[in-house]
Amino acid sequence: MTTVTELRELQTGRFAVGFSDGSEVKLSANAVTDLGLYQGKELTDEALVELASRVSFTKCKERALRIIGARPMSRKELRDRLVEKGETPENAEETVEWMAGLHYLDDEQYAGMVVRHYAAKGYGAQKIKNELFRRGVPKELWDAALEERPEDEETVYVLLCRKIKSDTPDRAEMKKATDALFRRGFSWDEIKCAVNRFWDEHGRD
Repeated sequence: MTTVTELRELQTGRFAVGFSDGSEVKLSANAVTDLGLYQGKELTDEALVELASRVSFTKCKERALRIIGARPMSRKELRDRLVEKGETPENAEETVEWMAGLHYLDDEQYAGMVVRHYAAKGYGAQKIKNELFRRGVPKELWDAALEERPEDEETVYVLLCRKIKSDTPDRAEMKKATDALFRRGFSWDEIKCAVNRFWDEHGRD
């Protein structure tokens, strides 16, 4: 059997636990209590497996907190990132649920943030939907989040005017400008309205 040879408090709520085989782990006070650890306690193989599981889960949670501290993300993004970093799918899923319960993860709020960010950068609905998909935001949250966008009509027109260098652009220049708007995620109907407004205000040849 393996014996607990040292139980040392590192800081409030954290302990270093040393073992007779020379290994050491760091655990929360709750984990120490739940596992009934004390100096001199002998651990069975089953207890060691449970201990290893606790240590693994604790490290996963700490890694998740560091990741989220760098930037907000969706539940799926965090889950995928944790697995990518070497955490087990089970620990990743449990950690995501734990963080969601603490309100560190909220896909609905995150969807709104993504929409506002890309709308402010002058992107259309399709481009924003692509971003929501790429970031793993559930599709059932898209419509409500997209309602937070300002009206696209004025945005498309302003962007069109910025891309056209003269009051009398030729066909090639206008096509280049409209193609650029389409790549930014605006629909052809929205772009057509902006083009018609441009000619109404600048006159046609």
